[in-house]
Amino acid sequence: MKHWILSALFIGLTTFSASAQRYAVIDTKYILDRMPEYKEAQQKLDLASEQWQKEIEAKQAQLDAMYRSFEAEQVMLSETLRRKREDELFNREKELRDLQKRRFGFEGDLFKRRQELVKPIQDKVYNAIQKLATERQYDFILDKSEGITIIFADPKLDKSDDILKALGVK
Repeated sequence: MKHWILSALFIGLTTFSASAQRYAVIDTKYILDRMPEYKEAQQKLDLASEQWQKEIEAKQAQLDAMYRSFEAEQVMLSETLRRKREDELFNREKELRDLQKRRFGFEGDLFKRRQELVKPIQDKVYNAIQKLATERQYDFILDKSEGITIIFADPKLDKSDDILKALGVK
């Protein structure tokens, strides 16, 4: 009997403490899209990405022309000359793959540039979120923009505009 009373008391306390938790919902994509410095950083990233893509496409066009030329002349080439041209094509192809990896691969130039331009802005937003959570004593702040799926959130819980205000963005 005593065991049942203690169990009921424990369940009651757990339920009470669970209902006392405070939480808010934010949308970081909404916040970032309204920050001028984020838009500027994104434009710089897009420009760099576009330039690097054009560089890769130009090298691909050169490689394609070399392949077509080799295909046309292949029957007339000696065995040594044919192998030399095949090796040259192979090396150019490898250079192209290395360039793509260096520009767009994991920890490539685009990744590094994104870290350089966007990370400070994301850190600024994170610090504003952390400050809001501390000041208003929230236990949880959920981000509804990506990753977490929220089926329904009461709009009055969305504190994205408060974060923008704390960042000085209108």
